[in-house]
Amino acid sequence: MKYFFALILSFFLVVTTSFSQGKTIMHKVVAGETVIQIAKKYQVTPYDIYELNPDAQRGIQPDVFLLIPNKGGYKASTSATAKAVTPATAVPATNQSKFNLKTTSHEVLPKETMYGISKMYNITAEELTKANPFLATDGVQIGQVLVVPSKTSKAPASAPAKSYVAPEKTVYHEVQRRETKYSIAKQYGITIAELEKRNPEIIPNLTKGYKLLIKGSRPKEVDNVPSVGLKQENTVLTPSSNVKTLVEYTSYEVKPQETLYSLSKKFNLTQEQLIALNPDLNNGVNIGAILKVPANTITKFQNKKEFGSLSKMIAEGKRKRLVLLLPFNIPHVEGDSENSIQSRLKKDKFLDMTMDFYSGALMAIDSAKVLGLPIDVEIYDSEENKNGSDVAKLISQHNLQAANAIIGPFYQSNAEVAAQILATSNTPVISPLSKDVGNPMRNLFQTIPSQETVKNTMFDYMRANRGNIMAVVDKKKTSIIDYIKENQKGVPFVAFTDKGSVSVESFKSLLVKGKMNYVVMETGNTWMIKSTISMMIGVMKDYQVQLVILEPNDTLNFEEIKIDNLVKLKLMYPSVTRENISPEAMAFDRNYKQLNNVFPDTYSTRGFDVTFDTMMRLVQDVKFEDTVNSVATKQIDNQFEYYRKSDGGYTNKGVFILYYDTDLTIKEAN
Repeated sequence: MKYFFALILSFFLVVTTSFSQGKTIMHKVVAGETVIQIAKKYQVTPYDIYELNPDAQRGIQPDVFLLIPNKGGYKASTSATAKAVTPATAVPATNQSKFNLKTTSHEVLPKETMYGISKMYNITAEELTKANPFLATDGVQIGQVLVVPSKTSKAPASAPAKSYVAPEKTVYHEVQRRETKYSIAKQYGITIAELEKRNPEIIPNLTKGYKLLIKGSRPKEVDNVPSVGLKQENTVLTPSSNVKTLVEYTSYEVKPQETLYSLSKKFNLTQEQLIALNPDLNNGVNIGAILKVPANTITKFQNKKEFGSLSKMIAEGKRKRLVLLLPFNIPHVEGDSENSIQSRLKKDKFLDMTMDFYSGALMAIDSAKVLGLPIDVEIYDSEENKNGSDVAKLISQHNLQAANAIIGPFYQSNAEVAAQILATSNTPVISPLSKDVGNPMRNLFQTIPSQETVKNTMFDYMRANRGNIMAVVDKKKTSIIDYIKENQKGVPFVAFTDKGSVSVESFKSLLVKGKMNYVVMETGNTWMIKSTISMMIGVMKDYQVQLVILEPNDTLNFEEIKIDNLVKLKLMYPSVTRENISPEAMAFDRNYKQLNNVFPDTYSTRGFDVTFDTMMRLVQDVKFEDTVNSVATKQIDNQFEYYRKSDGGYTNKGVFILYYDTDLTIKEAN
């Protein structure tokens, strides 16, 4: 399928950069060594080592090479190349200005928390996290060696430090799902008794969304905040924060097709909170109704984008530079003496996927040439796996900060490394395959919708059509049950009998005449599927019913499940890709088959869609980010409907709603 792989081996040059003596030193870790010991040996700080070797913050292993900054105090006897090291990230230069080079190391002890450590050294939790980026994802772990930065600012000579006592900050914590008194108390380094003393109302029960007082005193005005726990402007309910202002409200007019669910998401409230502010919503959502909503959210929500075509008018100006970072891992392939390239492709699914994506990207590049798009494309081997990549080295060697956009790497962690390094230049980093939610980074674009987004889109569709929704969910599907209870409040579950089968009486009692009754079925049990289908077909004379699934279900492909019944119930489901039978899609399939001797699969089509969509956005007469904010697009099998996340970065909400039509084809629902 990818017989042309051998050709790209000659296309790529495995470039290594030699670090001259006097700038950096290569150190090979021996068993038992620590970063602190190595820092002392070379007369540098642990912070200096972490800056060049961010992965070392997660621990070091014997025989791993570290880059050590040579500040003149140590003379290296040997030299090495950057190929021996895989730096995963870089500390932004803006962070370095806040700290001097005299840093302190702290080994995390049992029961210590980030909050407690930051207070111990008189810094904020944010400053501690900036010096130790892994804390943002891993949190504080026993045995970690943390870099503790020292503030550069000094107290005025006329005001000795001991003569001033800063007022105690008021710290609040908003209770999250599944949190307990014990976990919260441990997080802030206090006892459960102290937590209950400051918040006596939680003694009988801890409620999700409640604002707990952790430190300081509760201002009087906080008592006036509605108990529904509305988030306030300029109020951050996390460690080391202050409650500053009361929430302000404004009016909002309900638009057509808006639902209680969509409104709650729009204004960052739960459905209960929205109803508490607007009791009339208990009677339903009416077009034109005036709602009371938090004023600080009215300008922040994003209306659903209209799908359109990007202009084929090429913007005047200099050529654009697009870079693809793809994990060919060529040195490993070339060094494999036991397997041929063909046999390796059969065994290595990750490489096979990479080559599929690459073949589709090549077709997109050819299409751009035909259209005359002024784009220069560079492709580099990211040499990545889930534990690291060559991304940092490639960015430095090839000045990728000057690129207009970068597609890749494939692994979420490596894409985040690229985005972090390129944050200062705000270079868009397009993550092509990761389904992870990811860390918030302004210049990171997730092209695959998250699983929660996929499910939310399905419920949005059913509500937009004013349907009556019910759920038939196997008790083993706890994640789906939790999702519906948490995010789709008001959707009833069909009950089960004492024998464990679906209750026909419960099912019929939830049906509503005059509306489409959407039955969300989630189970892998063949008998449960057959009985649910049988119940639905049995009521079709009197009710409108449609079968819905939220996730792929292989059990539906069994011979015991008749396809005729799925067609009769117009089985509907959300999908990141579609079944495209348009003339353009058919032409793409033919051209791909002609070039590669096989028809395109999901990854090859995605390689084309992501690459072509990115190139078309680059040649518009506005910035890449502006095109993302203004228009959603559909390519062969994928659509790109980007939205900025509240905590930074962009997520794709381009999800198709597909259904089985009576002509035995899968079609897109309008």
